[in-house]
Amino acid sequence: MKPLTNLTKTFLAGALALTFALPATAKELRYAIGHPPSSLLITAGNEYAKTVAKETNDELTVKVYPLSLLSLKETSGGLRDGLADVGALMTPYFPSEYPHTNMIMEASMLLSSFGKKVIGHEGMAYSAAMAEFVFTKCPECNDEFNAQNQVFTGAGGTPSYALNCTKPMVTLQDLKGARLRIGGANWARWSEAVGALPITISGNEMLEGLSQGIIDCLLLSIPDVQNFGMGESVTDVTLGAPGGVFVAAFANLNKDTWKSLTDAQRTSLMKASARASAVITTSYQNGQADILKKFKASGVNIHQADAAVVQKSAEFAKADLAAMPSAYKEKFGIERGEEMLSDLNTLVAKWVDLVQDTNTVDEVAELYWNEIYSKVDVKTHGM
Repeated sequence: MKPLTNLTKTFLAGALALTFALPATAKELRYAIGHPPSSLLITAGNEYAKTVAKETNDELTVKVYPLSLLSLKETSGGLRDGLADVGALMTPYFPSEYPHTNMIMEASMLLSSFGKKVIGHEGMAYSAAMAEFVFTKCPECNDEFNAQNQVFTGAGGTPSYALNCTKPMVTLQDLKGARLRIGGANWARWSEAVGALPITISGNEMLEGLSQGIIDCLLLSIPDVQNFGMGESVTDVTLGAPGGVFVAAFANLNKDTWKSLTDAQRTSLMKASARASAVITTSYQNGQADILKKFKASGVNIHQADAAVVQKSAEFAKADLAAMPSAYKEKFGIERGEEMLSDLNTLVAKWVDLVQDTNTVDEVAELYWNEIYSKVDVKTHGM
């Protein structure tokens, strides 16, 4: 074997030094969100990606795929199978897979029991309470995600649901026989309670349903009417009913991806979740008034629900919450329904108080991080 020349030694030493000087290869995560590019949920997803890159010095990056990688109906299976690393999961689309999680989401009409105090902060309070509940009070919820090869890392919620229709829907008589698109079993039960017909179609099919006359109304938050590009199809909006909010597990991780990350990288994802959740809840809540102004200027009629509808809704919410534990036990075998709803109510009360003086993304993000996401043990969570 020939001895190394000085020139060769110098070259090898330089190459070795350069190798150690280079940063680790960046890892890119695929984030599937079944909303169109203009949606506020995509805005939150982009903020999530920005935060991850910042927190990891670009060691970990996230590419957001609006609508293209996985639809809303495909997200659960796609995350399970690794088609995406991160996904915005709407658990009500999959009642058999996530019964404990869905029972808690369906309980959101309990917000009406907090009166005027919660108005304007519904999504901020409920999504935070639900996130804290899943992280700390619901091992069954985490077992459900684990069974689908997923890890829960955050929740984001909408303002109160309204009636977005192609005709006036203000009184109980108006609602009788109306075909209402619903996004959860609680709204299906409310529809039946007021004499309407609940119709189940995915969020990606709502515009077609309205334009073809398959449905008369969307039970939906006002911002989501704009997010899905349905403003021109809606002629009448009724506020004050049915109430309740929608909460998404907006950044579930594929479990194999989660396990492949370092503790520091997982912590960065939790920081991104706190930030993105704040973007979702504040953007939805604070943007609603502006959207209503735009609707009104374009000729959309804005109504307040008739007093009888409001009363009927409040009566329904109380009765539905009381019946929920036994119904879920019978259908899905849930054993701790009453205990879970009691714990949830305590957390909602806590968060209704906490969010009273928070209105900006920065304020809400800091609150979420300090109270919830920073306390998650990334060494054990999801493992």
